[in-house]
Amino acid sequence: MPYKEKRVEKLYYSIGEVASMFNVNTSLIRFWEKEFDIIKPKKNKKGNRFFTKQDINNLHLIYHLVKEKGMTLNGAKKKLKENKDDTTNNFEIIKSLTEIKNLLLEIKENLN
Repeated sequence: MPYKEKRVEKLYYSIGEVASMFNVNTSLIRFWEKEFDIIKPKKNKKGNRFFTKQDINNLHLIYHLVKEKGMTLNGAKKKLKENKDDTTNNFEIIKSLTEIKNLLLEIKENLN
């Protein structure tokens, strides 16, 4: 049986890593942190932010609402405040469908 190396998941991500995940500036991440109370990164004594996987999921949801759907910040705040569960479920469905679409496109490309 071949040896399989386990994929290591990080517990904390720096603000630079998070900004590069979304291809945005670190200032936007800091701004969203102030605007949305669902983002609560840990801070060390120097004030460096460390984001958990949950923070990144919340940022991904905010990114989807603001950048992809074109909502205003106030609109996104209101939507998350009123029905965060429905918004999260819809976002997860969209994410899953996008992954399936990409997989199917890759299979189609390999068949040609």
